[in-house]
Amino acid sequence: MVSGRLQPGYDYLVSRKLSSLWHELTGSSLEPDLNQFIYAALELGFTQRVASAIGSQIIARLLIQTGRQLDDLCEEDLQELLDACAVRQMRTGRTARHYRGTTHSARQILFHLRILDSEAPPAVTGLTLDERMADVPAALRPAFVAYLHRKRATCTTKTVSSLATRLAHFGRFLAAIDPDIASLSALDRRRHLEPGGTSLWGIITSLTTTVNTVTGEPITVADRIRRVHAVGHFLAEITEWGWDDAPPRRLIFRSDLPRPERVLPRYLPVDADRKLTAALTDSPHRLAADALLVQRACGLRIGELLDLELDCIHEIPGQGSWLKVPLGKLNSERMIPLDEEVLTLVDRISATRSPGRPMRHPRTGAPADFLFTHHGKPLSQSALREELNRAAAAAGLGHVTPHQLRHTYATALINAGVSLQALMALLGHVSTQMSLRYAHLFDATVRTEYERALNLAKSHIGPLPTGRPQLPITDVTGGEWKDAPAIKSRLAGGYCLRAPAQGACPYANICEHCPSFHTDATHLGVLAAQRVDAHDLAEDAEKRGWIDEAKRHRTLVSRLDALIAQSETA
Repeated sequence: MVSGRLQPGYDYLVSRKLSSLWHELTGSSLEPDLNQFIYAALELGFTQRVASAIGSQIIARLLIQTGRQLDDLCEEDLQELLDACAVRQMRTGRTARHYRGTTHSARQILFHLRILDSEAPPAVTGLTLDERMADVPAALRPAFVAYLHRKRATCTTKTVSSLATRLAHFGRFLAAIDPDIASLSALDRRRHLEPGGTSLWGIITSLTTTVNTVTGEPITVADRIRRVHAVGHFLAEITEWGWDDAPPRRLIFRSDLPRPERVLPRYLPVDADRKLTAALTDSPHRLAADALLVQRACGLRIGELLDLELDCIHEIPGQGSWLKVPLGKLNSERMIPLDEEVLTLVDRISATRSPGRPMRHPRTGAPADFLFTHHGKPLSQSALREELNRAAAAAGLGHVTPHQLRHTYATALINAGVSLQALMALLGHVSTQMSLRYAHLFDATVRTEYERALNLAKSHIGPLPTGRPQLPITDVTGGEWKDAPAIKSRLAGGYCLRAPAQGACPYANICEHCPSFHTDATHLGVLAAQRVDAHDLAEDAEKRGWIDEAKRHRTLVSRLDALIAQSETA
């Protein structure tokens, strides 16, 4: 086979292991082609082991069976190999999954070698709109699908996909309460007033008990609002378009929407931000880690980050370096000023990314040289999220999302006193309401008024008495000191409360850690109570984002465990 005198057929080639292939290649006609392929794979970031596996499993078999050189391979050859794998799977039950995976990678490498004209298609293809509406009652399904196809004219693919998800929920609800419904015109808000109609109010009330299929938790208020909005717009628009099976009157009103939660941006506290940055800086997965560092430094959305191209840096005479952020969520471009640190990051990314031919841009279809490429493909969102989860765990943090890096960037700007207009430009917001969320986070006017009122109150009270112990003043209901918004320490004979601005006391728990400290069984009750409180204080500090404070309490818990064990055995 290596010499080209035998072409046994793909059915034989996919059923046998070519374990001695590499020993037989020396001096053969296959050797230069396989070396060329493996060198290209290594350039794209594949390891030597993976490149060799793709070469022997796919390319060697193609070269043996076709009798042609590497440059003469075509898409049909790859498809014939996959067809033989599918036949083998049906005949023997042995999965062809590994062949499909390596064939996908081989396609991408051949594309960058300019042997194939088109890059590898996505490894996973989404369901069609008809398939996604499979649970909708059969009589209503054509209207659901036709509506989604029409929305493609004015909405992005991602928006239509989100609409399909929410309308599928609506369709399953209708199938559960009235599987025989024949038309959307039969929908009604109050089923008990119109027998034979379907209660639309039922879906609104049922959302309060609906759970997320992934987490098992109740869906958020924001998700409930989006689902009601999707159904309301669907019914209203088909009525405006004059569809025959549209409802005869309006069915969903503004008052049906639950009150939205007005939550503040989920930024990372300064301490957590520094620890996460350090973990990303030390990460061995340089491309994904550097991408996240760029996102934190520039406040980009994850889609904007991954759509950056090689020419995204612009040098403006007298104005320094700027990052051109491509069209994103709001279909708007913007420029962000850069410092030397970010420029160094981009230079390192340019050296780390895998080279190759320009790839089709998912938004425009035009060839694009993306900044973040790995294995000859654009870096994926899942790769970024996996790296962020790894770095957050290494930093001792809980779950962190990429969008929290954007919130942290905006919060840092607000704390530095940036104007609302500049914040809008940097974040790419199109309305002041979007940026005002950050302005409300740390309102300088509120702080000034608070301090003025506090100083006035202190002047009326007069100086605090001296010469006797002063009890701490907390705002905790019921006087539970462990819930106070302060830095707390559990001591053997009491507790200590300090304002966050003061930082942790350097003398807190110093005795417990001293090698001269001794205890015995008579003090077990005090030590056990101190351990319980220290554990609670560690969890309280973690919830407030005080990472160093939480670590201090965890260390004390470990020391108390050792002291308790020592006293029990004494």
